[in-house]
Amino acid sequence: MQIYNTLTRRKAEFVPLEAGKIRMYVCGMTVYDYCHLGHARVMVAFDVITRYLRARGYEVTYVRNITDIDDKILRRAEENGESISSLTERMIGAMHEDEARLNVLRPDHEPRATDHIDEIVAMIETLIDKGYAYAADNGDVYYRVRRFADYGKLNNRDLDDMRAGARVEVDEHKEDPLDFVLWKASKPGEAGWSSPWGEGRPGWHIECSAMSTCRLGETFDIHGGGPDLTFPHHENEIAQSEAATGKPYVNTWMHAGAVRVNEEKMSKSLGNFFTIRDVLEVHDPEVVRYLLVASHYRSPINYAPDSLDEARKSLERFYTALEGVTPAEGDVETRFDERFTAAMDDDFNTPEALAVLFDLVRELNRAKKEAPERAPALAFELQRLGGVLGLFTQEPSTFLKAGAEALPISEAEIEARIEERAAAKKAKDFVTADRIRDELASLGIVLKDSREGTSWVFERPVSQEE
Repeated sequence: MQIYNTLTRRKAEFVPLEAGKIRMYVCGMTVYDYCHLGHARVMVAFDVITRYLRARGYEVTYVRNITDIDDKILRRAEENGESISSLTERMIGAMHEDEARLNVLRPDHEPRATDHIDEIVAMIETLIDKGYAYAADNGDVYYRVRRFADYGKLNNRDLDDMRAGARVEVDEHKEDPLDFVLWKASKPGEAGWSSPWGEGRPGWHIECSAMSTCRLGETFDIHGGGPDLTFPHHENEIAQSEAATGKPYVNTWMHAGAVRVNEEKMSKSLGNFFTIRDVLEVHDPEVVRYLLVASHYRSPINYAPDSLDEARKSLERFYTALEGVTPAEGDVETRFDERFTAAMDDDFNTPEALAVLFDLVRELNRAKKEAPERAPALAFELQRLGGVLGLFTQEPSTFLKAGAEALPISEAEIEARIEERAAAKKAKDFVTADRIRDELASLGIVLKDSREGTSWVFERPVSQEE
């Protein structure tokens, strides 16, 4: 198995620290608001990775943290006039709802920063004792960036270049402008915890160092996250953790690609910012998941009406092939499994894995016509391999007729129009046949012709804004 390592900037054979076991940590959400599409990208990417590693026979311990205390949370709770715990519990519940709808499995552990204050304080004390951190006279504690010789190795950056190009906020309490905070003194009335340096709360970076090593050990296999976390967050995690333990922090660093909306960076200022629940109000969750899976996890994804339409059409091909077949385990040519495994072993190449599944669909469709006795085993294999990607979990008829409750005419009327069209085609009255097809299409009812006959799906018209 080959995995691209952000640290080395190349693919290499993946060898777990402990045979048969993988320990993985992924940076999770700061729970001050609803999760957005960028979060969905990371959720789904590492869900697929976890599913595949387990399908490969590994025992995976998957940890994804929750940041439940930081400046954004404090501001939002104050704006809302609610307690910090009320806000964070509400947002954590919403996050779990969103990931469940996207068929994302829950991590094995979801440590919260506020539950690990003792471990965070202990790590900061170790860093101070070793000379890597210092307490300022205002109650803050800072990390001495220049004290860590390997600082910048994850991002291949030179400290002096960083200093020259950085927009560093002037802080008279820092020894060096590049130093970053480990412990923040609480302002009057702010939430805080007692520490040797006074009442305060942890900095964002130290939370992940403490939670990951607490749950997975001082060195573990994989650390993942979004594309915007490589610097400074993950760089700072390395500096803190390796300075505190004296050991390598992580063997393999993995980062998911960004989400763009209509080829632009997603941002609130551009008005193209979408939460997961906004999107799922309009689109089938499996269509959104397919869009996220269809691109390689390291590649950027473009979220646009056309890309969602293509994702739905692709899923329709799979579900149309599965329709009318009862999957049953049986003998299937091993070439599909072997090719699928080869694709996923190559840095979790989901586009290539899906290409294998499309070949399997063609084989299934051929079997339905020419050798029906082979169809159940092929359908079983399609669902089994698709399940590794978290796909094909619905009944085919449920997916293909999704939204049927909003049909402008009844299903019986649709079937009657299909029969009328078939009669017109038989009589070579193609003008009438085309007119019936177009009339149904104008209502969102798309006809699919095949050797077995004509089926249909309902595609609710989506406005440009959606």
